[in-house]
Amino acid sequence: MVEIVTSVGLPIDEKLMIKKNRIMPEGSSMNNLKRISVVTGIHGDELEGQYVCYELQRRIDEEKDKLSGIVDIYPAMNPLGIDSITRGIPAFDLDMNRLFPGNKDGNMTEYLAAGIIEDVQGSDCVVDIHASNIYLTEIPQIRINELHADTLIPLAKEANVDFIWVHGASTVLESTFAHSLNSIGTPVLVVEMGVGMRLTKEYGDQMVDGLFNLMKKLGIWQGEVAGVRTPMISKDPDDVSYLNATASGLFVPEVKHGARLSEGDLIGRIVDPLCGKILDEVKSPQAGLLFTIRDYPIVDEGSLMGRVLKEEVLVNE
Repeated sequence: MVEIVTSVGLPIDEKLMIKKNRIMPEGSSMNNLKRISVVTGIHGDELEGQYVCYELQRRIDEEKDKLSGIVDIYPAMNPLGIDSITRGIPAFDLDMNRLFPGNKDGNMTEYLAAGIIEDVQGSDCVVDIHASNIYLTEIPQIRINELHADTLIPLAKEANVDFIWVHGASTVLESTFAHSLNSIGTPVLVVEMGVGMRLTKEYGDQMVDGLFNLMKKLGIWQGEVAGVRTPMISKDPDDVSYLNATASGLFVPEVKHGARLSEGDLIGRIVDPLCGKILDEVKSPQAGLLFTIRDYPIVDEGSLMGRVLKEEVLVNE
């Protein structure tokens, strides 16, 4: 059942409405039912989660009799951003993921954020799906801050991602959707996968398999589920090496995203199209997994080219 979560008036008699689709077992009431909420579209240029929302509902509809809990699907938390392929809220120049928990008595954007938090809170698990930006491609991963690691890591292990990345508390932004809900006891898993402005069907299908597995563990789904992969888990900042461009130019990759690398392996070259020269060779500083790679070829000095997860984490997991 499609419901309006919150809405505000816009100029010229229009309304901005944030909607969800609530799927429940036939003939049941909400009493004592477990609930999972799948959220996406907080950033309007991150579209990977749109396919996940579609495919999750399609599969549920095929075996609706196996549903034993509530699935709330929020495909467009920032509908104006999605309509205009804009990361933030158009006209306001605001990142929606810096507005939470919001304020019912605040301005339009604060009011919307407060309405979202009010509706989602109390879920047994929330999965907040993001994509990378248009410049980088990411393997499916869940990012967790260490303040909530004990609660979230067991849930994240069920979600069929390749990598769980635990960040230090100093990196937490208190105004994010995930931190606002985690702080009041509603567990939120933040998924990063794919690339901005596009769909990666393979990653979307992987994520849907993980959602069904998570739903089964929570008692929301009684049907068969696919096996899930065992994720790599990083809790040490030194596990990840960042590769930054030393020159401006055109990045030409030599390996594929997700490649296993040895120390010194060539990842790509930065070249000068005008003079036909190689400006720099981007090499792996350590053995490990290339879990982030530059997707947009034009780079400036300092641009992020990729991230490598060290071999020891891969071996241990």
